[in-house]
Amino acid sequence: MPNSILLYTWTMLKFDEATSKRLEIAYQGGDVSRRRRLAFDALHLSEGDVVADIGCGNGLLTEEIARAVGSSGRVVGIDPSADMRSPASVRCAAFPNVRIVDGSADSLPLEDGEADKAVAVQVLEYLSDIPAAIAEAHRVLRTGGRFVAVDTGCRTLDWFSEDAERMRRVLEAWDHHYIEPRVAALWPRLVRDAGFGAVEVEPCTFCDVTLRPDGIACMLLHLMSRYAAENGHMSTSETKAWFDEQHDLARQGRFFFSLTYYRMGAIKT
Repeated sequence: MPNSILLYTWTMLKFDEATSKRLEIAYQGGDVSRRRRLAFDALHLSEGDVVADIGCGNGLLTEEIARAVGSSGRVVGIDPSADMRSPASVRCAAFPNVRIVDGSADSLPLEDGEADKAVAVQVLEYLSDIPAAIAEAHRVLRTGGRFVAVDTGCRTLDWFSEDAERMRRVLEAWDHHYIEPRVAALWPRLVRDAGFGAVEVEPCTFCDVTLRPDGIACMLLHLMSRYAAENGHMSTSETKAWFDEQHDLARQGRFFFSLTYYRMGAIKT
């Protein structure tokens, strides 16, 4: 694992080239782009802003922020995984106002009050010490600075299967990949305790009756089946049967998937 309390699903799995290509399609697809946009819009970016992208991953949001703040602004993409920082550095190479650096959510490589905005997309749910990460975001923001997070409502996943017992085992296996399933419920208390105000929480539900190659459902189908098998929670034959069933349901017009993400915001007072 990286030298951080951050836990990334993709560090727990060894992806072959084909799976990596599928994930890249999903990262740039409509659903994940919409999820990034939730964070982007809530930041209320202005030219010249200094922004900390905490857990920047492959740099897609970092790049979008860099375009918005212009050459007079700065973006610091922070990630503990060298495997993530490498593609982020390549993606953002055309932007001299971007730095991609090693760091973790509980120890950000920024000075006190250096940033105008901070963002963390699907980071807090993987942390063992969320208060420490929120305190760090508070430290690096100026007074009046905005902190935005987007995390999964892990308990909101509703996925149809004709084999309810097998579906239950898939979901229980997936429960092992995150640490905190209730980030949105904890957010108001945690950010206020850290010294933030103007607290907001907003749900955004992704609901599909088709299985699109670029959708979140398709991405999770690949991730969840591999995670359950490779971490010993289910047999490969069981996860393949679930995987194949979902494609069959889609072909028959009986597919259903729903998952809610939460966009959370707060202002340093």
